[in-house]
Amino acid sequence: MLEIEYEFKEDDLNHFNEMRFKLTEEYKSQLRKNRWIVPGVMLLIGMFYYYYYVDIKAAGYIVLVAVLWAWLSPRIILLNVSRQILNTYSQKEKKAMFGTYLLKIDPESPNYLHEKSPSGNNKIAWSELIRVDYAKDYVYIYFDISTALVIPEAAVKKGDLAAFAKQVEKMIEMHG
Repeated sequence: MLEIEYEFKEDDLNHFNEMRFKLTEEYKSQLRKNRWIVPGVMLLIGMFYYYYYVDIKAAGYIVLVAVLWAWLSPRIILLNVSRQILNTYSQKEKKAMFGTYLLKIDPESPNYLHEKSPSGNNKIAWSELIRVDYAKDYVYIYFDISTALVIPEAAVKKGDLAAFAKQVEKMIEMHG
């Protein structure tokens, strides 16, 4: 019987949603606008101040603001997205979502992934799972395109995550 136990926190949910948001056209559009267009216009204004008024101090401040804007705006966008996503959950939902999870592959019940979470005990049919994805410091077991069990490597308390993930992949292939 393979099993892993891990702690799921708000940071892990934020990481998953940020990763998904970074793949959207909305994010790419906002990034393009906030990293290139707005700072580009600011740089043009700074150049105007420098060449027309010969005011290097004002031009320097404008260029500094442009650089800071380009550097900080993607981080602010992601913070705003994280805040909005967390606000969609009630305290009761958060309490049922965050905490210790125990996932088991039981040979006596080979058609299900057993999950013990703060919301209770669940059986997840292998046919309901789509795939296993690996990212730096995380493993994702997807139910559908936008929903997954997020397993942070650093928060695994018990079990071998790599072996567990490989077995989950095999079970999904067998039953999927």
